[in-house]
Amino acid sequence: MPLVAAAVCPFPPLLVPGVGAGATGELDELRAACDTAVAELLAAEPDRIATIGAGPEPSGAEVGRPDLPLSLAIGVWLLGRHGLAESPAAGQVVAADTPPAECARLGATYAAEARRVALLVLGDGTACRSPKAPGYLDPRAEPYDATAARALAQADAAAVLALDPGLAQELRCAGRAPWQVLAGAVIADGRRWHGRLYYDDAPYGVAYFVATWHPSPSSTPPTPPIMNRGS
Repeated sequence: MPLVAAAVCPFPPLLVPGVGAGATGELDELRAACDTAVAELLAAEPDRIATIGAGPEPSGAEVGRPDLPLSLAIGVWLLGRHGLAESPAAGQVVAADTPPAECARLGATYAAEARRVALLVLGDGTACRSPKAPGYLDPRAEPYDATAARALAQADAAAVLALDPGLAQELRCAGRAPWQVLAGAVIADGRRWHGRLYYDDAPYGVAYFVATWHPSPSSTPPTPPIMNRGS
């Protein structure tokens, strides 16, 4: 059973305290949810944690890592909060236009590893949830995010793989391709998985989800309340 656990987190630069002075407190709940998800990865006792992120743009310069895409830079930061050093070979960038079938093939390579692997998947939902969002307000964004959130909550790999890539690009959803890599890994793994959704909100008009996936049966902590205050 090489694939032991997965966590989905977003990668807003404001997640890092000190970036955007005065705004970081607004993401305290999101930061705590991400910490919980990473802690679950460690509890699965993987031989390694592979980070899968959107990219290659923007870079992580805003959080002090111009050498990495922002998604991977946030992944390194999240792991560092748990005392894990960066592994140069651990990061995988998936372009926003990567077809679902290619994402699934990439995911299958993780399921085929001989070592126990946990996946840290970095991707945001749509960026069109309010007039102040980077992509302005698009009425298609909320139902798209609701579909993604439900699939992530249920570890429904088939539903994640069915997310429309064209609509994702129109709605500036950076998470679609990395999530579909995860889906491909779980489908190739062949076991039944279950999920927990720790966060579902769009505080800046951008949807952020935090979820964990584990193979069933598995002992997991009680499900916490989902933090969802709307857009």
